[in-house]
Amino acid sequence: MNADKKVAFYTLGCKLNFSETSTIARKFETENFTRTDFNKKADVYVINTCSVTENADKRFKTIVKNALKQNPDAFIIAVGCYAQLKPEALADVNGVDLVLGATEKFKVTSYINDLTKNAIGEIHSCDIEDANFYESSYSFGDRTRAFLKVQDGCDYKCTYCTIPLARGISRSDTLENVLKSAKEISEKNIKEIVLTGVNIGDYGKGEFGNKKHQHTFYELVQNLDTVEGIKRIRISSIEPNLLKDETIEFVANSKAFVPHFHIPLQSGSNELLKKMKRRYMREVYTNRVSKIKEIMPNACIGVDVIVGFPSETDELFLETYRYLNDLPISYLHVFTYSERPNTEAIEMDGVVPINVRKKRSKMLRGLSVKKRRAFYESQIGNTLNVLFESENKEGYIHGFTENYVKIKYPWNPELINTIHKIKLTEIKEDGLVGGEIEM
Repeated sequence: MNADKKVAFYTLGCKLNFSETSTIARKFETENFTRTDFNKKADVYVINTCSVTENADKRFKTIVKNALKQNPDAFIIAVGCYAQLKPEALADVNGVDLVLGATEKFKVTSYINDLTKNAIGEIHSCDIEDANFYESSYSFGDRTRAFLKVQDGCDYKCTYCTIPLARGISRSDTLENVLKSAKEISEKNIKEIVLTGVNIGDYGKGEFGNKKHQHTFYELVQNLDTVEGIKRIRISSIEPNLLKDETIEFVANSKAFVPHFHIPLQSGSNELLKKMKRRYMREVYTNRVSKIKEIMPNACIGVDVIVGFPSETDELFLETYRYLNDLPISYLHVFTYSERPNTEAIEMDGVVPINVRKKRSKMLRGLSVKKRRAFYESQIGNTLNVLFESENKEGYIHGFTENYVKIKYPWNPELINTIHKIKLTEIKEDGLVGGEIEM
């Protein structure tokens, strides 16, 4: 009965959200909905929300307004982390018809009937303690690469973070399911898989509904390396205390895993790391980076860092800045601390003024530009493998090397979703790298 109905999706936040949006979209397709772009007219708009920063919360209202401009009678559904944490706030937004929590989002089609708009947003949201089962997810069809979810939830108690409140306890997909999903992805001619989750280094915990580790992340990596057809596997964000030497050494000699690591730091100050309740000190982070660079000199290392955490003085910020400046990393993801309800940090003394937070964020973003440029320059002269993507941007096609150098090359549609050896020859005016394909 839904054969002529169209559904569109908008995803805020992380790679994990993208993998889950794609899974939810496939559920709509089994109900005979046709997927369309979010900026086109649809009968249903699904917005997958994020609550990591205040900015993501504010964007939600704008996204709803944009959907209603396309179709004032559209049925608007909110899912995701913010929908679990603040369902009433989203239900109160003008035009929102349905808000689904952490477990309900995967049963979205069972909550919609005739698509008649509700006078008041309807809420179906579980207690987060009930989010104790695992839902397999992966994305495909939107990108050259697929995001494969292997883990969900988190048992860490970082004082700034709401993710455990939004997603529940740490739990994992079974190794059998992960390998099955990887094989399905490979059969769709997707060349690269990005492993994603909330805390993927904790993989194996809750694999069969218990608290113990059935497998380890290292065992997951070993098994995924045997999947035929996948040219590349990329590890997304992994905690430094859970990135073990054995995993680093395996990646260095792997068939499919690429030399690219994204490792959250959050602060270069041990004093602040303790207040954040991170599970490592700065020395552990230094050791991880040193180990990677020792055996993979060309590896790309990305870093998450928070500025403006309560009691971050000028001296403590400069400690972080100098530490990162001296570290052989490749780029930064900079997050400006924002107060989140129901976290320990919101009660802490030493609040950093907003203007100071913004200034520090700008400084670290500038450092990131410098670091990325230096990393790109270090790769000039190397011959690397580039996986080309599908967009034509002003006459150029773009792609990424195995170690995450972004390449631009004159547009050629035959290059889409193919891997070619390219000798990197120059850095362009826009900061991207140019090169020559080796035939």
